[in-house]
Amino acid sequence: MRIIVCLKQVPDTNEVRINQETGTLIRDGVPSIMNPDDKNALEEALKIKDEHGAELIVISMGPPQAKDVLKEALAMGADEGILISDRAFGGSDTWATATIIAAAIEKIGSYDIVFCGRQAIDGDTAQVGPEIAEFLNIPQVTYVKEVKVKDNKLVVTRFTEYGEYVFEVAAPVLLTAIKELNTPRYPSIKGIFKAYGDKGEEKIKIFSFNDLVVDPTQIGLKGSPTNVYKSFVPVKDKHSEIIEGQNSKEKADTLVRKLSELNLI
Repeated sequence: MRIIVCLKQVPDTNEVRINQETGTLIRDGVPSIMNPDDKNALEEALKIKDEHGAELIVISMGPPQAKDVLKEALAMGADEGILISDRAFGGSDTWATATIIAAAIEKIGSYDIVFCGRQAIDGDTAQVGPEIAEFLNIPQVTYVKEVKVKDNKLVVTRFTEYGEYVFEVAAPVLLTAIKELNTPRYPSIKGIFKAYGDKGEEKIKIFSFNDLVVDPTQIGLKGSPTNVYKSFVPVKDKHSEIIEGQNSKEKADTLVRKLSELNLI
């Protein structure tokens, strides 16, 4: 069995700041992390590997520093990492990103399961995983809460606000993970030494534009059918007022009147 897990390096959203003039994220000095839902996807792939045996390949698209999430995945137990990185890919929206990642997966060759996180915390679109499945022309199950391997097939529980649905699917298939799927493990000491040591780099390959079969008109900023018009942090206007009065009843009456004037009661 071969499992491919798609990972994304994202800014820690607790630290995100917006440049009010340009509307873009200020990334300088902001720590980067593995996207949380992707970590759940990785953990499930590792569980399948532990229980049934599998080759586990992790891939990520981004600048050179995105190697950090691949090394973290290797430390957790992945076998190989692939970084998809080229200036030609810069500015890609979800459509273009899925086009590139699907091309990378096709280059890898045969596979049984492609795992993705439900969505990335820096975009929250939940589009890339399903789009990859469409470009690869394989079945997909999103919002996956449970996965069981049974007789060369997968029994998958999908969680929605309307209830849970159970599907039996054959490989190859793409699954998107939610946080309820599992609790990600910590890297082992041995895994950390292997991933971050001198030989860790040997387990990471680089795929550039020239390595993939992609239409240049369908990738990058110019090939993206959508673009972000503006990003901003909501402004929270707060103020306080002290209610005056001769006694508690008078203060309560004043408070009720003010709340009524604001249509809050």
